[in-house]
Amino acid sequence: MRQYPVNKLAKLAGVSVRTLHHYDRLGLLKPSVRTEAKYRMYGENELIRLQQILFYKELDFSLNEILGILDDPDFTMLTALESHKQALVARRDRLSTLLVTIDKTISTLKGERVMLTTGELYEGFPKGKNYRKEAVEKYGTEEVEASEKSLVQTGKAGFEKLKADQQNIAQTLVTMITMDPTCEAVQRQISRHYANIEGFWGESVCKEKNMAEAYKGLAKLYIDDPRYTSQNGQGNPEYAAFLNKAMIYFADTQLLK
Repeated sequence: MRQYPVNKLAKLAGVSVRTLHHYDRLGLLKPSVRTEAKYRMYGENELIRLQQILFYKELDFSLNEILGILDDPDFTMLTALESHKQALVARRDRLSTLLVTIDKTISTLKGERVMLTTGELYEGFPKGKNYRKEAVEKYGTEEVEASEKSLVQTGKAGFEKLKADQQNIAQTLVTMITMDPTCEAVQRQISRHYANIEGFWGESVCKEKNMAEAYKGLAKLYIDDPRYTSQNGQGNPEYAAFLNKAMIYFADTQLLK
């Protein structure tokens, strides 16, 4: 098996030798061999593990969180790579959305008023599905119109930011699918998820709701209605169950008064 000295691996991966030394001290990436002269040598397994570390760093995980994920007995390389692919596709889509948002903001600053129409609130849903009608039937016209009014008032840039944040949160959570839904790292992302939901529903609607029960009701939809999971680009029953447990735990520990 081919072995790479630390300086060669650093060059291949685009990181510094100092970084690899730091990963070694943390127990995050140990060399496969130390020569009699104390030189660090890395094999194929270490190259693949470094790739995983860099993927998770790209998704803004801390080094301690990455160590916990990679050393989890349930961690599998294939599952991780599939999750990374989904996350990177979601990030690509989010960046495309952010570019559109920047263009709209530039137009606004130039004096070209950009208004958000109620029709744009439902863009992206499958054709033939009248989601607004379903929402009115379930929550009532007054509540739906209040949420729509709040979103319209945010403007296009604000609305696009909400959608971009939604994608970012989903791409991060899907990489954590093998973790305990109640652990601190997952719950930190669920807190972001909850804040994003509040942004979509609007302040006036949230004030009138029992948000613990409302959020748990949404958690139930993630496992009862596949559209809610596939809406975030996942379409994965395992992910839906993971998200459901994490949301319910957050509601019970953070929202119940």
